[in-house]
Amino acid sequence: MTDHPVPISRRAALGGFAGAGLLLPRAAGAQTALRTRPIPHGGEALPVVGVGTAGVFDVGPNERGGPAAVVRALLAGGGTVIDTAGSYGESENVIGAILAETGLGPKSFVATKLEEYRPGGEKAEAEGSLARLRLKRVDLLMLHNVTDPNQEMGGLNALKAEGLCRYTGITTTYKNAYDAAEAITRRARPDFLEIDYALDNRSAESRLLPAAMAAGTGVLVALPLGRGRLFRKALGKPLPGWAAEFDCGSWAQFFLKWLIGHPAVTAVIPGTANPAHMRDNLGAGHGRLPDAKMRARMVQHIESL
Repeated sequence: MTDHPVPISRRAALGGFAGAGLLLPRAAGAQTALRTRPIPHGGEALPVVGVGTAGVFDVGPNERGGPAAVVRALLAGGGTVIDTAGSYGESENVIGAILAETGLGPKSFVATKLEEYRPGGEKAEAEGSLARLRLKRVDLLMLHNVTDPNQEMGGLNALKAEGLCRYTGITTTYKNAYDAAEAITRRARPDFLEIDYALDNRSAESRLLPAAMAAGTGVLVALPLGRGRLFRKALGKPLPGWAAEFDCGSWAQFFLKWLIGHPAVTAVIPGTANPAHMRDNLGAGHGRLPDAKMRARMVQHIESL
């Protein structure tokens, strides 16, 4: 199975409304360095805000301006994580062209995925991704949308040993596969688990996040803005004044800081092809974060809208 979320732009979700504190360019604490979290397996520092490419980077050769500007904004702002997959249309090709043309490949942390992961077929699929990305190795290679709790990681780990990737992991954005993802995480202790998690989609909190913490597995958060639901919820409403207590300057930062405030989360990867939105998202990695009490207050506030 693959997951192609329908991209919903911030402008569309908000009906073009960008006032009343809904979209400020940066957080109050944006003068500080972008926050990082250690990757549990090894301790490498990873910036907490990256970019997802599903849908939004699936463009033709003459439409790469937005994605290229996003990659430049991400890296200029201290971010590194670019998440993609062979199933995301032209996304790998687009990223490969951008990194080659800009020379920014060495500054990036590129994550991609295997879709079929049949025993013995992992290398050929991985080499296809590497060719499209124009890279000799990726930073992270994951099995996409796992469904079998007995899924073996041996083939993927062999690619890591061979040097085709630096880290390995698994993903799921389907709740009916959470049991499988949890079982694999606890048994195989992958370097990373990528899951769907958002302020209005908290199912991962009960078992997946604790499993990742117990296994020493880093967590990448996909669909952190709830496929646009959260922006629609906030439509026309100002940020609460108390958002300043954790240096929050926009609704996007409100939603992303809530996620980063969870100790299991290593990085969030909201998708965008708009460099202004990328810069706004990066603001979530600056300044203070909400503690557990504040995160509960944030949930109550969104549920009251």
